[in-house]
Amino acid sequence: MNHKIVGIPRALLYYYDKDLWIEFIKKLGHTPKISSFSNKKHLEEGQKLANDESCLSLKLFLGHINELKDECDMILVPRLFSIKKKEQVCTNFNCLYDLVNNLFDINIINYNIDLTEKESKLMAFLKLGEILGASYIKSYKAYKYAEKISLMKRKKLEQEQAEKLSTSKIKILLAGHPYNLYDELIGKPVCKFLSENEITILYSDRIDHTKIDEECKKLSTDIHWTHSKEVMASINYYQDKVDGIILLSSFPCGPDSLSNELISHKIKECPLITLIFEDLNSEVGVITRLESFIDILKTKKEKIYGKNN
Repeated sequence: MNHKIVGIPRALLYYYDKDLWIEFIKKLGHTPKISSFSNKKHLEEGQKLANDESCLSLKLFLGHINELKDECDMILVPRLFSIKKKEQVCTNFNCLYDLVNNLFDINIINYNIDLTEKESKLMAFLKLGEILGASYIKSYKAYKYAEKISLMKRKKLEQEQAEKLSTSKIKILLAGHPYNLYDELIGKPVCKFLSENEITILYSDRIDHTKIDEECKKLSTDIHWTHSKEVMASINYYQDKVDGIILLSSFPCGPDSLSNELISHKIKECPLITLIFEDLNSEVGVITRLESFIDILKTKKEKIYGKNN
């Protein structure tokens, strides 16, 4: 089996499956190469490649592909349709492979997950292992190993988040898709500002996944976007456990435009603001809104507990 350098764009699905990808690729004897943290060059290149209707997160993704295109033997670009029964993911995840294949002259490796066609995650990774030159047995063992590592890391994050709930500091739930929350250009400046103001940050993707269906149903029984359900469930679960909620989206996200509207109507007791990122040309407006929001939360907390708390 020839050793390969497998490119992994640090965008979109990376923030859901990075541990699974990295450990699987390494276990099969190859080297994963992750693109650098998002920067203005990624955005500029992505804007040139994407059409006007593409969301900010997709534009950044294309910028990451552009960085990797000459540095790897192949680039991993999965195609997802349904990863949970009777649910669907964003249409961007349906077309990523075809989009990249049409825009770039590169060697792409991919896998399909579509439960409507009985194409499971396990089967997808067995096929990916075959593409990487591994036997069925070796691919199966690599997948199970990678899955175990991924679940262990997730459980650790969930536990650490649960422990944060006991703090007396102001707690804010930062809600949104992980590829926005943790991106260097989108969510990281928000996290940095909150941390500098001694705010305890909780993240929507670190909710116990066994709670998602139950919590989401309390807001709506009609949501079939898997990743939107995670965001909505976390907001409902944490709304009485935090002092405020920041809902973060990239423009123009179709599923978010629907779920954000529903959230704004359903969540009344907990202070909530929505930040929608479009071009990232200036942080001034975002920081101004965050300052006002934090002032509101501090004033409310002082009225309830007194100035010394």
